[in-house]
Amino acid sequence: MTLLATIAAVAALNGAALQNGWTWTLYEDGPLVLANEIPDTPELKAIFECEAGSSVARLDLYGPTAAGVANIASGTATATGQSEAAADHQSVALRTDHPVFGQFLVTGQLDVAVAGAHQAVTVQPAHLAKLRRFAELCSG
Repeated sequence: MTLLATIAAVAALNGAALQNGWTWTLYEDGPLVLANEIPDTPELKAIFECEAGSSVARLDLYGPTAAGVANIASGTATATGQSEAAADHQSVALRTDHPVFGQFLVTGQLDVAVAGAHQAVTVQPAHLAKLRRFAELCSG
């Protein structure tokens, strides 16, 4: 009976891991894209996209949307930008050579606030190399 209980517990943990399967994926073919997604599903939390060498990345945040002035922060660095709202996401452009993006590369933490509503972007330490590669390829 104990073996069955152990097998059931492991199966439940594996099922939870699949449901919480959010990861960061770097796509280098075509426009550069770094996506926080559940692979092979339409589920997205955030997408960074840029043309190689442009030094400008667009950040799409899925969830609550708001248009207006965006306050962007990472570590002690801050920036402002214009947020554009769509039905299911909001977008803001960031220069990859701006100090706020530089801090984001170090901390993996970015906060975007529009009209008092905050959305956080977190790149876990295991995925920071993908973020740095994205920035390297985007930078001109």
